[in-house]
Amino acid sequence: MKILALNWNDLKNPYGGGAEVHLEELLRRLVSYGHEVTLFCSGWSDCLPEETVEGVRIVRRGNRYNFNLVAPFHLRRLVREGDFDLLIEDINKIPFYTPLYLNIRTLVVVPHLFATTVFDEINFVLGSYIYMFEKPLVPVYRGRPFNVISESTADDLVARGVPRSDISVVHCGIDREVYAPDNTVPKYEQPTILYLGRIKKYKSVQHLIQAFDIVRKKLPDARLIVVGAGDYLDALKALTASLKLEASVEFTGFVSMEKKVEHMRRSHVAVLPSSKEGWGLTNIEANSVGTTVIAADSPGLRDSVRDGETGLLYEYGNIEQLAEKLMMILTDTDLRQRLQEGGLEWAARFSWDSAAREFETLLNEMMEKR
Repeated sequence: MKILALNWNDLKNPYGGGAEVHLEELLRRLVSYGHEVTLFCSGWSDCLPEETVEGVRIVRRGNRYNFNLVAPFHLRRLVREGDFDLLIEDINKIPFYTPLYLNIRTLVVVPHLFATTVFDEINFVLGSYIYMFEKPLVPVYRGRPFNVISESTADDLVARGVPRSDISVVHCGIDREVYAPDNTVPKYEQPTILYLGRIKKYKSVQHLIQAFDIVRKKLPDARLIVVGAGDYLDALKALTASLKLEASVEFTGFVSMEKKVEHMRRSHVAVLPSSKEGWGLTNIEANSVGTTVIAADSPGLRDSVRDGETGLLYEYGNIEQLAEKLMMILTDTDLRQRLQEGGLEWAARFSWDSAAREFETLLNEMMEKR
């Protein structure tokens, strides 16, 4: 097949994240299966307008502020000149509404939709802009197949009016060579809690810091490591200072893959307190290296954590309950060991190779239909 993929960013973009990892892991494997893939996305200062990365041709135009405005013009030209068999449209920000101006088979990939959670992240004016842009999604894309990464997102689409028969679920994979347990790497000497991900307000790391304040009063040697970068970092540092936790909370910023995996292996528990995710890939990655997890009982996260088997869930925003779950894992060695073993078994079910083969099957089925 000759495939055109559409996403806001690619993995080289400084604003790339989990959605980009998901899409490009699949695209690279599609190339290895013999398909021809072009990825169209936004650019940034000093980026190459076009390049090929692991067989995927990447075309960059516009920037993160105007990409949805310039995309239709460039997409029409790409489709006209490229003779593509189908389009993969990845909706993880404002939809591009390609059915309004393109006549091409389209698979709509949705990691998750913002809905009202967008107001947890940005101001009311910009939040309203994004919220309203999501509203016409169902009527515009009616009749096209949707692919999601969790049952929670499938339920969200059904609630919006998408027929369940139009929705397929393909869970994310992981790179087991990178995220592998290593028994020669010990846990940190101090009870250590880890957050790893982008530093955004809706990720709710502020809840984790507040819960950690409660934990520290009972476990004075406990510490918290916050790995990642983002525009909410200064607010988190200010909160940490106001609670007088500077000596116990480490903000590492962006780290290398090797350092990321080391933190995962050595921490006693990884926490994902977000209000909403598409899946919660960090949970599976932590499980895969032998570390248990705690996550908010939020859409997406409740799909990637089996409560009491691979980790623990808590009521989103309940600081006291989060602190209680942290204390359970940090102080109960038998519980932690049982959850770690359950997490290893759970994570072994997921791989990018199997995800890509499922995804390719969906594309083949689309080609067989009129």
